Amino acid sequence: MQNLTNKKVVIVVASKDFRDEEYLTPKKVLEDRGVEIKTASDKSGIAKGAGDAEAKVDLLVSDVKPADFDAVIFIGGAGALVCLNNEDSYKLTQSTIEQGKILAAICIAPVILARAGILKDKQATVWSSPLDKSSIETLKENGAKYVGGAVVIDGKIITANGPSAAKEFGEKIVEELIK
Repeated sequence: MQNLTNKKVVIVVASKDFRDEEYLTPKKVLEDRGVEIKTASDKSGIAKGAGDAEAKVDLLVSDVKPADFDAVIFIGGAGALVCLNNEDSYKLTQSTIEQGKILAAICIAPVILARAGILKDKQATVWSSPLDKSSIETLKENGAKYVGGAVVIDGKIITANGPSAAKEFGEKIVEELIK
């Protein structure tokens, strides 16, 4: 098993109501392989998950420099579109791709990538439910090729559809970091 102690990743969470397991599970998968993790959010201090999780915020989204990291990961949950669906996040996703870094998003967070113009002509997945398909529509409206599935990789972009995919999402990020 290859150790990734030379790799650095920033995980972006909403300051309020991020999805606990979508943050904690990939974080553990990455840390178990030696990856250094920083957490970014829209507010400094402690970010609060929708459950009991808390995340110490190391830097603001607006201060993240993709050049300092090997991957940038956006976490979903109810707070993602409230707190992270903005120009700071769009700029971060765009500069991450421009610099050839891995960009990953889980649950509702691929909507942020779509609105930033990152998913145009890319295959992607996103959270949806039988009663709410608006996230799929947002991806399509912004030029993404929506494909079902737990985790979808298109180039350096990794998307996942929710909490049940959190472990596989983390593992796919590890695989991309090894490449």
